[in-house]
Amino acid sequence: MPIEVVPYSAQWPVQFDRVAAQLRSTLTAVPSAYVEHVGSTAVPGLAAKPVLDIDVVVPAGDVDAAVAALESAGYVHRGDLGVPDREAFHAPDDDPRRHVYVCPAGSLSVRNHLAVRDVLRRREDLREAYAAVKLALAAEPAMDIDTYVARKSAVLQEVLAVADLTAEERRRILRLNDPSSA
Repeated sequence: MPIEVVPYSAQWPVQFDRVAAQLRSTLTAVPSAYVEHVGSTAVPGLAAKPVLDIDVVVPAGDVDAAVAALESAGYVHRGDLGVPDREAFHAPDDDPRRHVYVCPAGSLSVRNHLAVRDVLRRREDLREAYAAVKLALAAEPAMDIDTYVARKSAVLQEVLAVADLTAEERRRILRLNDPSSA
């Protein structure tokens, strides 16, 4: 399946706000939960796959309660999909298309998502470099998602190098995104 990367849409934050309100309502039994818009659609001006990435962040002890709350609202729990401290969900509808994750607060998974978002919001040079890589990869007709993720890793490592992650944390993220780098 080809990778679709499109120009930034001002509708993405509007869509996020709507979904975040629904998630907050779903998570009323987990008052510690907060919802973060992460991924490329959270970065104004950045080309992206037209799929929102959303982290539901909770203390580690509240992960099970957050998972249960999302399941009760029709989200399908998919496990961690090989990423520690990140429980993935298939949304009950495609309006909008989205990936929803439950992540323990302070975990490397959520810190990675927030670091990439925040650095790309601040640094136009890195935002442009990341967009160029994503657009070039998406233009390759035979591109698959695993190769796409792996081949974005070098530019993401540049982004993470200016974040507050340690060298070991950046290596762990690289190994998750590009298993051939191990």
